[in-house]
Amino acid sequence: MYKQRLDGRKGDELRPMEAKTKVIPNAQGSASFKIGKTWAIAAVYGPREIYPKFLANPKRGILRCYYNMMPFSGSGERIRPGSNRRSQEIAMVMTKALEPVVDLSQYPNSVVDVFVELPQTDAGTRCAAISAAAMALADAGIPMKDLVSSVAVGMADDKIIADLTYKEEHIYEFNPESLNAVVSDIPLAMIHNTKELTLLQMDGEITKEDLLKALELGQKAIEKVYAVQVKALKENFIEESK
Repeated sequence: MYKQRLDGRKGDELRPMEAKTKVIPNAQGSASFKIGKTWAIAAVYGPREIYPKFLANPKRGILRCYYNMMPFSGSGERIRPGSNRRSQEIAMVMTKALEPVVDLSQYPNSVVDVFVELPQTDAGTRCAAISAAAMALADAGIPMKDLVSSVAVGMADDKIIADLTYKEEHIYEFNPESLNAVVSDIPLAMIHNTKELTLLQMDGEITKEDLLKALELGQKAIEKVYAVQVKALKENFIEESK
């Protein structure tokens, strides 16, 4: 069904994944999530009093996410230090993807801050950030209905594929034979139990038929991400129970 890709993977094959919790001792919760060369580290602080005060919600707490790619973190152009429009947009996307599973009704007038740093990247950064952040929230003991897992699917070199790399997102630069190929990148995030999508974005072009195939592939790929997240959380629980 799937042709071999630039890095030798099958179309439905994800890059190797690693996940662990308790990576930042001073945070209420923390997690690391790696997929291929993309590495996200998340730290949770809170619930704590929110400033400025006018942001407070007397009925429930507020979730705030922050996203930052370190300079020289990976493929493409050098990343400038500090916040920028792209990092602010992805932080908002992360917040929207995670809010449906987080129950902050116990923490009125409070905020839970999630900081994600990416020291190394090779595409799929927002997806890795969401997966790491969900684990960090669980590690912090924040009430959650379920985990959110995230991965990108899309089309490159006329193939529907999961977990695109930077080279696949820029296939024209790395494969001269692909000058006429349609490229699309579709980041997804899903709640495991309900199969509800909390993130669906698209960059590029794709037909309706191929989009449906990509979404089906994405659901299967997300299950693999979820399994890695759960394994890491269980290993930490077993270690703490000793």
